[in-house]
Amino acid sequence: MSAPANSAVLGPDTLDLLPASVARPAYDRSAMTVGIVHVGVGSFHRAHMAMALDSLMNEGLAADWAICGVGLMPHDANVKAVLQAQDCLYTLTLKHADGRRDSRVIGSIAEYLFAPDDPEEVLRRMADPAVRIVSLTITEGGYNVNGVSGEFDAQNPGIQADLLEGATPSTVFGFVIQALRRRRDNGIPPFTVLSCDNIQGNGDVARRMFTAFADLMDPGLGGWIRETVHFPNSMVDRITPVTQESDIAEARAATGLSEGWPVVSEPYFQWVIQDDFGLGRPPFDRVGAQFVPDVEPYERMKLRLLNASHQGMCYFGYLMGYRFAHEAVGDPLIVALLRRYMVREATPTLLPVPGIDVDEYIDSLIHRFSNSEVRDTLARLCAESSDRIPKWLLPVVHEQLRTGGEIECSAAIVASWARYAEAVDEQGHPIVVVDALREELVGLAQSQRQDPLSFIRNRTLFGDLSEHERFTDAYLRSLADLHSVGARRSLLRLLSDEVDFTDEFDSPIDHDISLAHGAQ
Repeated sequence: MSAPANSAVLGPDTLDLLPASVARPAYDRSAMTVGIVHVGVGSFHRAHMAMALDSLMNEGLAADWAICGVGLMPHDANVKAVLQAQDCLYTLTLKHADGRRDSRVIGSIAEYLFAPDDPEEVLRRMADPAVRIVSLTITEGGYNVNGVSGEFDAQNPGIQADLLEGATPSTVFGFVIQALRRRRDNGIPPFTVLSCDNIQGNGDVARRMFTAFADLMDPGLGGWIRETVHFPNSMVDRITPVTQESDIAEARAATGLSEGWPVVSEPYFQWVIQDDFGLGRPPFDRVGAQFVPDVEPYERMKLRLLNASHQGMCYFGYLMGYRFAHEAVGDPLIVALLRRYMVREATPTLLPVPGIDVDEYIDSLIHRFSNSEVRDTLARLCAESSDRIPKWLLPVVHEQLRTGGEIECSAAIVASWARYAEAVDEQGHPIVVVDALREELVGLAQSQRQDPLSFIRNRTLFGDLSEHERFTDAYLRSLADLHSVGARRSLLRLLSDEVDFTDEFDSPIDHDISLAHGAQ
């Protein structure tokens, strides 16, 4: 995340150097005023909300809704350095499956604050009456939910520190609640808290967690927040991979300018937002978003089809030797797994989705996953699984168990995670497991050859799932296959009863496995 040398750097004074093929802000950035404070400025936020605001500003709208980005984590110091060097400008490139590129410079972020440098400035900005929304992309794990109880984890050391009398905040909870307290005490109406994270009912979760923190700090404040602060739910969707060095070089070639952190994403954009704001909101519906009274049908569809399918492809794909999403879905075994999971296991758990044909949506997902230009890595999809599988896949399992529906593919996906978490691939090479619970998960996974249910006995993640015989039977079959014959052949066993994969057999052993499975 650093700008290449020997080239003019992207910034206000170099926009005129951009080629005509690269769009740039058509508005006066000096006339923008901050109306949104966004915590967690990463690639997704910059490809999604910031892009939508930039589009509105290019139409002469929303100049009073510019973004102040806030970083809380140590790595955000580098984000600050890069963005401030470019006056918060950056290039967004949409990568089409046919190889076309659409590049534009985004200008809707007005400033960036690194909270550890000046926490008081962050509080002042959030308490500013001009700020009407505080939005969040703090990851699925950022909401401090206890995995067993589902309640706010008050024992988190950062939370405990922020609750001390007179403490300088360090967590998102400390900053947001202290800012709301200042607004209340000064007679300023509260801002809306808008979660943009991949959690079902993200606004409802945010409401519960932030008010729980407020109750611990000041019960009266917690009650005021419940009565006055709006927490709309939202569903966001745009595949946005981690920026690679090749993306930085490509952005430089397209713009003729150097920059430290361009963004790339797929062309697809979806944003469904509950229309529940206390102090107004930008007209995002003019640039492709949908305002609806109830987000749940859309978010359930997205989380259980798109996000859970990402988990379906990533562990099996990685174990089969693939490293990119498009490589994995280029394999008909992976596609068959995803389609069977989506059609026979996830779809029965969905609610009716107004205006959406679910079969067409499933087809569109396979098409999006296969976009080789995006080059989304399986390592990114495999990361932080302990925050993902319980929220995206396990709700499908529990509902299907309750109704008697199929769970075989879901069980196989959980087994593939458990096998991946052993931190060694099928060739004996190490796997870098990235997860907040890495040490615990790897330890459990590496013990499962002796104790096959050890991984899913983790009640924090799986609850009582290890006690459901129908699930454990399917899980143990897949885990045993993964250990004995590997990822590819285990999928052949799972899927051979419905799809002819004769062309996939790479040895007589594979063929014998399939025939034996079909004879059972």
